[in-house]
Amino acid sequence: MTAEPAAPAIEEVARIQSRTVRVLAAGQVLGGVSFGATVSLGALLAADLSGQESLSGFATASVTLGAALCAIPLARLAGARGRRFALTLGNVFALIGIAVVITAAAVRSFPLLLVGVVLIGAGNAGNLQSRFAATDLAAPARRGRDLGTVVWATTVGGVLGPLMITPGEILGGAIGMPPLTGAYLFSIVAQAAALALYLVALRPDPLVLAQRIERASTRVRAAGVDADRPVAARYAMFAVAASHVVMASVMAMTPVHLSHLAVGGPAGHGDHADPTAVTLLVGMTIALHVFGMYGASPLFGYLADRIGRVPTVLVGQGLLAVSLLVAAAWPDAQVAVVVALFLLGLGWSAATVAGSALLTESTPLALRPRRQGLSDTAMTASAAVGAVLAGLVLGAFGYGVLALFALVLVAATTLLSPLGRR
Repeated sequence: MTAEPAAPAIEEVARIQSRTVRVLAAGQVLGGVSFGATVSLGALLAADLSGQESLSGFATASVTLGAALCAIPLARLAGARGRRFALTLGNVFALIGIAVVITAAAVRSFPLLLVGVVLIGAGNAGNLQSRFAATDLAAPARRGRDLGTVVWATTVGGVLGPLMITPGEILGGAIGMPPLTGAYLFSIVAQAAALALYLVALRPDPLVLAQRIERASTRVRAAGVDADRPVAARYAMFAVAASHVVMASVMAMTPVHLSHLAVGGPAGHGDHADPTAVTLLVGMTIALHVFGMYGASPLFGYLADRIGRVPTVLVGQGLLAVSLLVAAAWPDAQVAVVVALFLLGLGWSAATVAGSALLTESTPLALRPRRQGLSDTAMTASAAVGAVLAGLVLGAFGYGVLALFALVLVAATTLLSPLGRR
């Protein structure tokens, strides 16, 4: 039987980790291009193929469903076969999903469209794991920064993806693709490039190497074998999921609320506004929100390394609270809503980066993939439920009351924070 190779030196591990973070960041850019186009086009395709605008939300729900269903299986595959296997399998799911979506548009099948979007969501579950892959070999003092760097890379793809819609339609029309599917040409190229990148460049596999280092370091507890702190791990999962629900529920209802404000008030009464002005307002607000979500993640990663994971989670809760109070106090002021959405993104970023780092270091390496998959499942599934409930609250009570309802989760995350230190 061949002996297992010796664990690499600390300097070599640091070099491998630096390259791993660069590869994961590049993969996030490519995955963001693909996923950004899907989010932008899914609702339009759903409305077109179903013939009912009220069913357009099923596309977003299907993406979330796909991610929730596959987060735990992909995480367990990562634990057994390595991160590269799980990430590339996610790319394969996304490529198949894109092909199914294009076929659904060609044959005008709404159910088939939802199947394709679920598969794309499954691919996004793999993409979500990139932030955890960035921590497998990271030194404890740099976990937050490395995780934040990979999350930040999503900004690039998230901005480029929607920008590909118009040129994609032109190119798709020229080669006879169904309407509203041209941008998926770029998605196919991006997903295929990410697949090749992980297969070729994500070597050695960070999780497999971390497992080998742990086996070689069993006699030295400080060599990277973290103690199991299940209470802190559960708090980390709750903090990430609760912050995501707050962000997703308020963000999902903001375009609807802004469109009402643009035509004369919260109920949508008054003179009709210029549709271009409405889309510009909504687009600018969501762009600032997305920038808040991802653009500052390296800063919050640095903060989590410097002052601690739980204090940074609480910084995120403070930002979320200010955001929600602004939205509740001035729900009919467009400027206030824009500011609230930007702060909402910042709060989500701080809580997600610090909470993910806390989950990682509160869990032994052997249990990490399972708990990380559970965390992603809880995050995506609860956000889907939150978005549905947010629509009901918005319709019954208005945007300001929705913000106050969301404050309950912020308060719960803050009050439970001592659990994260146990």
